[in-house]
Amino acid sequence: MTRYRTIVSLFAFATTAFALQTSPGLAFSSEAQQMCTGDAMRLCSNEIPDIPRVRACMVQKRAEVSPGCRAVMDREHAATTSRKREAAAQ
Repeated sequence: MTRYRTIVSLFAFATTAFALQTSPGLAFSSEAQQMCTGDAMRLCSNEIPDIPRVRACMVQKRAEVSPGCRAVMDREHAATTSRKREAAAQ
C-alpha cells in the first residue's frame, strides 16, 4: 500500500507540474511551478490529470492559495492582460 501511495503521489506531482508549465491562462514559469505546485496538489488534486480542470480549479480557489503562488499568479495574469491589450491596440 505504501508503494502504491508513493507511485500515485509521484504521478500526481508530475502531472501537476506539467499542468502548471503548460497552462496558458497561468503561463507558468519555473517560479510559478515552484510556488504553486504544492497548492495545486493541496487544493486541486481531485482534478489531476485533467489540465484544464486543474487550471480552472486554481483560478477558482485563488483566495486559498499561498501568498507566493498568488503573487506569481497575479503577476503572470497582469503580463498576459497587458500583452492582450497591446495586441488589440495594433
